[in-house]
Amino acid sequence: MADRKMSLKDLSQKTGISEVNLSKLKNERVKAIRFSTLNAICRELKCQPRDLLEFIYDLE
Repeated sequence: MADRKMSLKDLSQKTGISEVNLSKLKNERVKAIRFSTLNAICRELKCQPRDLLEFIYDLE
């Protein structure tokens, strides 16, 4: 978002995803994400999921 000078409000308006949900995603306060949400974000930011996600192994 910073590279594209886009605020959460702008991204919310362009994707139809609420600012609250985008904020939770941005601040890593979610345990899951819908593919449709990921698709909308990637389409608008013109990026790939790998640019947004990091896999962390569960050690349990």
